Amino acid sequence: MQVGLFIPCYVDQLYPQVGMATVDVLEHFGVEVDFPPQQTCCGQPMANTGLTDCTRPLAQQFYEIFKSYEYVVCPSGSCTSMVRTHYDEYLASQPGFDEFKTRVFELTEFLVDVLKVQNLTGKFPHRVGIHQSCHGLRELRLGSSSEIVGPAFSKARSLLEHLEGIELTQLKRVDECCGFGGTFAVAEEAVSCMMGLDRVHDHENAGTEVLTGNDMSCLMHLDGLIRRQKKPMRIMHIAEILAQAIA
Repeated sequence: MQVGLFIPCYVDQLYPQVGMATVDVLEHFGVEVDFPPQQTCCGQPMANTGLTDCTRPLAQQFYEIFKSYEYVVCPSGSCTSMVRTHYDEYLASQPGFDEFKTRVFELTEFLVDVLKVQNLTGKFPHRVGIHQSCHGLRELRLGSSSEIVGPAFSKARSLLEHLEGIELTQLKRVDECCGFGGTFAVAEEAVSCMMGLDRVHDHENAGTEVLTGNDMSCLMHLDGLIRRQKKPMRIMHIAEILAQAIA
């Protein structure tokens, strides 16, 4: 199986180790990973600020670059959701797009739903708290939402819970927004920071040592608050934890 690896802008520029960890995890499960170097931003920041004419060529370029791959995998629920749920505005008339978007996956859902990874073997002896990002949770259904009646589930948790030595902490508000929201953090800085601090406090009270999630953008926001307050908690993308555990 060959996948096209899509790496979000902020991972490429600020957290390249997350991209490398994603490659390590996929290759561990026998996947051939290809990284098309001509890839650029998916266009989400432009779309969120209403710049439709700037978003359309980026969406078209994404489609042209990745359409030939059997699967496209991205270590970000936010960027994956942009392609799967918001590209229709730009590519609905593009022949083959409806089929293409069914082949675009966030990393944990690819591992769980496509590769059918169960009972992952590895060690990570730490108290870990999971942050479930809004886009992944409510648009990709990577976990259950508290406002919807039904069985509780989390694809990230299903991968982590079998690691030897790990202890997953229990939050009071398991699916609350961190306050980042991309451009929201710029336009509404004070509200964004208060929401982020609420998330940090919930993890702190639960005893979280390592705070993880599917989106480095949300984790970046929380990490800034943690470091400024000099709290004894560190941030790791779930790909980093999995790569370290199975090494």
